[in-house]
Amino acid sequence: MLYLLLSLILIGLLTAIMSKFSQHKNEEVVMPQNGSECATCSGENAKCAQDCMMEAAIRDIEYYDDEELDRFCGRASDQYNDEEVEEFAEVLHTMRQEEVAGWCRSLTLRGIHLPDQLKDETVMLIDDMKRQ
Repeated sequence: MLYLLLSLILIGLLTAIMSKFSQHKNEEVVMPQNGSECATCSGENAKCAQDCMMEAAIRDIEYYDDEELDRFCGRASDQYNDEEVEEFAEVLHTMRQEEVAGWCRSLTLRGIHLPDQLKDETVMLIDDMKRQ
C-alpha cells in the first residue's frame, strides 16, 4: 500500500514538473479569425463547416426575414402540415441561392428542423451553389 501511495505521489510530481517546463512563457494564444472565410465556406470541407457553425454559435443568430418560423422550435421535421411547409418554402424561394446554407445554419442554431418536404430542394440549392 505504501509503495502504491509513493508511486502516485512520484507520478504527480513528474507530471507537474513536465507541465511546468512545457509551458511557453510570455506567449499569447492567438485565436484564428475566420469570420471572412465563412462567407465563402461551401460546406464541402467539414472543418470549414464546423468552424463556421462554432463561430455562428457565439454570435447573434442571423435572421433571414423569417422570425415567424421561431414558433416551430423543437418540432420534428416530419410533423409539419402543408401550410406550415409553405411558410418555409416562401422564405426559401425568396432568398438568394448563396444565403441558403446560412439560413440552414440559422435554423439549426434556433432549434428549428427543416420540413422533410423541403430537404431535397435545399440540398440541391446548396450543391448547385458549391459548383458555381
